[in-house]
Amino acid sequence: MTAEEIYESVTNGGSSNFAQAAAILDLSGSWCLIGGLAVNCYVEPVYTIDADVVVATENLSRVRAELIAAGFRLEEFAPSPNASKPGSKLQIQFTQDARYQDFIDRAERREVLGNFIPVARLEDIVQGKVWAWKDSERRPTKRKKDELDLMRIAEAFPNLRPKLPREITDQIQT
Repeated sequence: MTAEEIYESVTNGGSSNFAQAAAILDLSGSWCLIGGLAVNCYVEPVYTIDADVVVATENLSRVRAELIAAGFRLEEFAPSPNASKPGSKLQIQFTQDARYQDFIDRAERREVLGNFIPVARLEDIVQGKVWAWKDSERRPTKRKKDELDLMRIAEAFPNLRPKLPREITDQIQT
């Protein structure tokens, strides 16, 4: 079985839904993948049902309309709206934090679940994960996941350790 087939099975259509959402995003303008699924492009993958994306601000309303037309359901959660297909476990989360907008221009196309899509550069992913990890309003479990992602990156890319908080790098054996 391929990774896409496994993800499709485990998420009840998540791989197909991701491909459909990525096609809509590509047609609607500039965007890129950030978050855990993006981390998986650079280090040994771990399971996640979230696809975190940043969309050029001026295109977000059009993307929302296109996703709804394609059968996605949108839910508003502060600080990011989510899109999903009924019955699927895949959650597409749209960050509206303006700090992520610059990631879009530096993104590179990489393969994610069988699709070549724009993925944030590793350095940008690190920055985004550090922001998320430091956000005291995030659920503690989400912050721990961000911490783990940063540790995985630091182990695989020791040259990026200076960009990480000491509380994280101190946990990594050298």
